[in-house]
Parts: sequence; C-alpha cells; structure tokens
Amino acid sequence: MKIINFFENKPVKINKLFQNKTFKNNILIKNIKSLNNAKKNDLTFFDSIKYKSIASKTKASFCITTKKLELFLPHKTEKIIVQNVLYELASILKKIYPFADIDYPDLSLTPPSKIKHPGVKFGNNVLIGKKVKIGKNSIIGSNTIIEKNVSIGKNCIIGSGVILKNLIMEDFVVIQDDCKIGQKGFGFIPIKNKNLKFPHIGHVYIDSYSEVASGCTIDRGSIGITKIGKNTYLDNQVHVAHNVHIGDNCMIAGQVGFAGSSSIGNNVSIGGQAGVSGHLKIGNNVKIGGGSGVVKDIQDNQIVMGYPAVSLKDFLKNKKKWMKLK
Repeated sequence: MKIINFFENKPVKINKLFQNKTFKNNILIKNIKSLNNAKKNDLTFFDSIKYKSIASKTKASFCITTKKLELFLPHKTEKIIVQNVLYELASILKKIYPFADIDYPDLSLTPPSKIKHPGVKFGNNVLIGKKVKIGKNSIIGSNTIIEKNVSIGKNCIIGSGVILKNLIMEDFVVIQDDCKIGQKGFGFIPIKNKNLKFPHIGHVYIDSYSEVASGCTIDRGSIGITKIGKNTYLDNQVHVAHNVHIGDNCMIAGQVGFAGSSSIGNNVSIGGQAGVSGHLKIGNNVKIGGGSGVVKDIQDNQIVMGYPAVSLKDFLKNKKKWMKLK
C-alpha cells in the first residue's frame, strides 16, 4: 500500500541531523519510514528485538538503533547507534516535519462547492479543506469538517458532527455521527520537567464496505498508517490508537480499545469493553470475550476470555476453582 505524506516536510542532510556522527554518504533525508516501508535514501528506526525479522529485510539507507540490535540489520544499511531510539526519533521527526507534533487547525476550510464536488450531497454548516476528494453519490452530514487532502470514495455516508483529517477512505464506507478520525495519537517521551511530543506523520486508511459507528476515534499512524480492513464494523465508542491494523470482516463491539501498533487478523470478533495492549499480533478467526484484557499474542482460530485473556477452556476451569473458594 502506498504511503501518502499529509504533512509538510523539510528535507535535511543526514550529517546535519546527527552532527556527532560520520557517514559514508551525506544523503538528503526526505522521509522517515517504518522498517518494512523504507527504501533507499530513507531513514528508519529499530528499537525492539520483536521486529528483528523485518529489520533484516529493510531497504533503508540509514537506521537509528542500539548497539545490541545493530547486528540484525542488513550490511548495506548504515547504523546510527544511540542510547534511546524513540527519543532520537522524536527529535529528528520534529526537524523534518516541524508541524506534525500538534494538530493545528486547518485554516483553509470553506463551505463546499457543488462544482468541485458534483454528485455529492451536503448537510448544513459543512466545511471542506483544500484538495479534498469526495466520490460521487456520497452524503456528508451537517456540522461535519473534512480537512485538507482527505480522500473519500464513492457512495460513502458521513454522519453529522464528524471530523476527518489525514484520511484515505475507499468506496461504500459509512462513518456515523461524532466520529473523530485521523487526529494525532498519544505519544511523548518523558524528560525532566517536560515531555517531548512525538510527531505523528502517518494517516488512516479505511477499506471499502466498512462501517464506523458513533463516537469512535481512530488515530493516524505515527510512522505509516492506521488501517481498518474491508467489510469491518466498529461499534459505538471504539478507540483505535496509532499504527493499529485491523483486518477484513472483523466485528468490534462497543467501547473496545486498541493500544498502539497492534495487528488484528481477518474475521476477528471482539466483545464489548475488551482491551488489546500495544504491539501485539492477534491471528485470524479469533474470538475475544467482552471485558477481556489481551496482553499477549493470540494464534489463529482461538477463543479467549478474561483478564489476562486465556483460552475459553482455561477460563471456565479457573471460574470453577474460584466458585469453590467462595
């Protein structure tokens, strides 16, 4: 999937970004990308052994990492050894993308033009930013804001009071009232007496025939995308954090929360008020009971429940033990 840049960037040569280090090639760095999306002349980062298999295949010219992790990177990738990868990454992001650490209001907003958006129906008090694309036969509800560069497919329905930014949306998608999609997620590096905000330069991608119910929030990716798969339904008040990937044909009940960078497979069902911790991998055809807390990876075709979430069989066994203790 192509990564779209929604933010103004300021290219900087690599020796200016890391003035205390020496490089074979003083290349102009235009983008910072994830390990799997980085190409030649890109800068990436590698901060966890969990991603060693991806790191070994990266095509990035430069990688911010640690002494312990550098051995997993390709020989052609120049290693930038630091003490704290995320701190250095946040600092560099701020230099290249100076306006991505805060969601500044879009001052280009104006009432929609029927000439620019033929075949689209608008409610009252809708505001549209520059270079917004909306497909034919789409309907936009009252008091909705669509910020610059957002792309909406054909036959989509957007409810009232919705705010969309940093978003690419395919055809036949429904976004119900009061959703907030594409805003900056929760990310900062704690330092003495002040927190260093982590700029989020990614976007949100919603595939066709999906539905996002009322009051949901979907944060944009920090480096890359947050993705909602095809024919996936999110119930009311679901929160999807930055970099989460939810697969196709998933059913997510109300008030479920996904922490950052977790990957959810296809055909997954999750009951209400469950929580999924960050950087986890949930397999295909998984069922997670309501109110569960998922704190480790789940393999394909599993049914889990409880906190911490365990197999349904183990959950029922444990429940019987608890009942005997009463």
